[in-house]
Amino acid sequence: MSKPLSDPREGRPGLNRRTLFAGASTAGALAAAATLIPRAQPTAVTPAEPRPAPEKGGGYSLSDHVKQYYKTTQI
Repeated sequence: MSKPLSDPREGRPGLNRRTLFAGASTAGALAAAATLIPRAQPTAVTPAEPRPAPEKGGGYSLSDHVKQYYKTTQI
C-alpha cells in the first residue's frame, strides 16, 4: 500500500504564496535598480577660483545668486 501524501507546508512553514510574491517583487526591484546604477555618470566638480580679498574690508559682493534672490523677493 502507498503512503498517504503529507502536507507540503510541513517542511517549509514560512513559504506561502504571499511570501513568494513579496520575494519576487523585491528581487525585481533590486534588478531594476542594479540596471540603472551603472548609467549614472559622476559629474566632475571643478573648484572655483578663489576671489581676491576686498581692499576696503567687508566681504559682501553682489553675485548672481544674490541678484536672483532679490528678484524673488520683489512684490
